[in-house]
Amino acid sequence: MEEDTLQSAQQDDSGSSIYNFLYPSKELLPDDQEMTIFDHLEELRQRIFVSVLAVGAAILGCFAFSKDLIILLEAPVSAQGVRFLQLSPGEFFFTTLKVSGYCGLLLGSPVILYEIIAFVLPGLTRDERRFLGPIVLGSSVLFYAGVAFSYAVLAPAALNFFVNYAEGAVESLWSIDQYFEFVLILLFSTGLSFQVPVIQLLLGQVGLVSGDQMLSIWRYVVVGSVVVAAVLTPSTDPLTQMLLAGPLLGLYLGGAWTVKLIGR
Repeated sequence: MEEDTLQSAQQDDSGSSIYNFLYPSKELLPDDQEMTIFDHLEELRQRIFVSVLAVGAAILGCFAFSKDLIILLEAPVSAQGVRFLQLSPGEFFFTTLKVSGYCGLLLGSPVILYEIIAFVLPGLTRDERRFLGPIVLGSSVLFYAGVAFSYAVLAPAALNFFVNYAEGAVESLWSIDQYFEFVLILLFSTGLSFQVPVIQLLLGQVGLVSGDQMLSIWRYVVVGSVVVAAVLTPSTDPLTQMLLAGPLLGLYLGGAWTVKLIGR
């Protein structure tokens, strides 16, 4: 009976937290002002235009140095004797466009993030604004840390596995397009997977899940980390999957303890 009462109280607290998050009191909004739906749409259009302009300029800048970027991304296997070929007319040109697009999006993401924050900031309370800064900063740092980790650890491990496995049997002549599709997907998927603590903090701030509840399911998280790593890594070798599953598990546990400490 006491357990049922405690569970119902937790559900009521969770429901009130979600309601207060979605419908904050006007006294908590420091610069609340009335805007019509058309004003919101016009502001959204302007911010999308600025974001697209920033990303487009970044893509053009990256295209000007596309060959240098390609040489940089070839570094993980350049010393292994791997040679790259273009198997169809224009394959290298379209590869440079793809690399420039990914790198431009990476460089322009701070502008996109700023425009999103500026759009939603007037609807946030004072407490939520104090919480927004660490969330945005942590999200950016974790994303770039994931990209750097993938470039320095995951990509070399996966590529060296394939090179060593084929050594003595076939010569490594790789398609330039397929190679960069492999590397770029690995870089961005790792960066996105490093957002796990940010999602945990958001869920904890809203009141949906507590830190103790996150820590209590650590056994399922171990299995989930392996499954997610297997899905996100383009390669099928177990070494790359374990190298990604380990940091994911560490990030989850770190995020759970952070939510628990903030709750206290």
